[in-house]
Amino acid sequence: MLVSGPLLVPDERISRAVVRTVPDHVTERLADLGNIPVAVPVLALAMGYAYRRGRSWRAPVAAGAAMALVPAVIVPLKEWTGRPGPLEPWASGYFPSGHTATAAVAYVGAALLVRPYVRHRWPVPAALLLTAATAAGLVLRGFHWPLDVAASLLLSALLLTPLWLRPGDRGGQESDDGS
Repeated sequence: MLVSGPLLVPDERISRAVVRTVPDHVTERLADLGNIPVAVPVLALAMGYAYRRGRSWRAPVAAGAAMALVPAVIVPLKEWTGRPGPLEPWASGYFPSGHTATAAVAYVGAALLVRPYVRHRWPVPAALLLTAATAAGLVLRGFHWPLDVAASLLLSALLLTPLWLRPGDRGGQESDDGS
């Protein structure tokens, strides 16, 4: 169990200061944005849309692979660290947050897929807002420590890097030859 270190004291202090400062019914709904049945269909629709519009399978497959890697990366880390939860000190497996990683990969991945095909710049800010709302809901409700959420955001950024920097990208749009 890896539950020690210099960041834990400020992490616990922040958590104690903010948990349940917003009504539970609000924070639970925000946290639910990271549930698989909510977030993954958004990514699946964006994958289908991007494939249909771009006629290339690379970006949708990269997004799907990033989502498939979420549990493959998060679950072993949860077991390895064994960190207890803020409101459930008897339970373990809270670091890193799977809900945060699911939300980030699904919403940001979806935004990166549809961004080349929409005239407005709303997809990425909307995705970041949904991800931030999920993270805030998890921390404010006491489901996760702030570090659990921060670690998941960093892991998600790594998982999404191939989608963000996919080969053949020209100004955020795939080339006409399907690359």
